[in-house]
Amino acid sequence: MAEPEKKIIVDDDWKAQARAEKEKLAEQADTSEKSGGAAGPEEIPPADFAGLVNALVSNIVYALGGYEDPQTHKRYVDLQLGKHYIDLLSVLEAKTRGNLSEDEKKLMDAALYQVRMQYVQIAQRAAQI
Repeated sequence: MAEPEKKIIVDDDWKAQARAEKEKLAEQADTSEKSGGAAGPEEIPPADFAGLVNALVSNIVYALGGYEDPQTHKRYVDLQLGKHYIDLLSVLEAKTRGNLSEDEKKLMDAALYQVRMQYVQIAQRAAQI
């Protein structure tokens, strides 16, 4: 006895569901393109004081050789640039003095202390070379 030929039955509900999913994916792609391609679970954190301080600290750490250059995979030290960013952080501290919450003040004080100490250590090592 021969097996009957298999047929694929496609109902209208399945077609409507597939069409809706396709439209949803297209809409997500459009939204992603309009937002600069930043789609996915990682979202940009809200703009706040801690974010600003952390952005400046990241620039300082990079300038002081704390991160690898993504293209060359080498670490570069630019003391002048590091000092510039430390000075910017100091300006921010001076301009916000008296207007910060206790947590924000602690963050600023700790950040300034850490980057200044890091700068001094790296500058001393550079002077010995």
